[in-house]
Amino acid sequence: MPLMINNQPCIILVEPQLAENVGMSARAMKNCALTEMRLVNPREDHLSAKAISASSNAQEILENARVFNNLPEAVADLQYVLATTARHRDQTKKVYNADAAAVSLCEKIKNGEKCGIIYGPERTGLRNEDIGLSDAIINIPLNPQHCSLNLSQAVLLTCYEFYKTQTSASIPFFETNHSSVASKEKILLFCQHLEKLSQDFIIFRDKQKREKSLLNLRNIFTRAELTEQELNTLYGIINYIAKS
Repeated sequence: MPLMINNQPCIILVEPQLAENVGMSARAMKNCALTEMRLVNPREDHLSAKAISASSNAQEILENARVFNNLPEAVADLQYVLATTARHRDQTKKVYNADAAAVSLCEKIKNGEKCGIIYGPERTGLRNEDIGLSDAIINIPLNPQHCSLNLSQAVLLTCYEFYKTQTSASIPFFETNHSSVASKEKILLFCQHLEKLSQDFIIFRDKQKREKSLLNLRNIFTRAELTEQELNTLYGIINYIAKS
């Protein structure tokens, strides 16, 4: 079932230059269940074949996008706006990284505020006057020697951090492939079976080494999070080897 985010920040692209980047930004938004795009004076048609192709089945975001002549008009109905920029341009504003910005947006939206994130043109980024309209800045720390992001990459990074605040999906998780994780009792029984079959090994006949070796052997299997299916496979292999 798709995730529905009823209250979400709008994504505002200021003077985007390439239709493909607008399309890929729409794709990034849909990846993260965001739907409201605003465009400020785009250079190319956001409904062109290039944009639609690049959107990869996010055409509805492009079709519903609102186009404005300038940024003040695009943010007029918003109460909290964040500006994405790698350069603070000597402005006194709070600076967030992407995940902290997402938390801030989430809190504002929960309080009923309408929010937005603005992104600058591909070549120049946001101007001073654009950043001046924002409440705070989002800065994504990257390799100082190569910190430039494609427009759609910046959209994806910031949208994904917001998406994580809206979903309860637990990552990482343990995929058992339809089998249950074996209980400690079954793991220990398997270890005892293996120890019995291995009792004639030279290392187990040495009393000084036996205890340590058995402990190491058990640790291999107790920390492996074996499923019952995997345990049965090991039983079969070991029993076959023992009969050979």
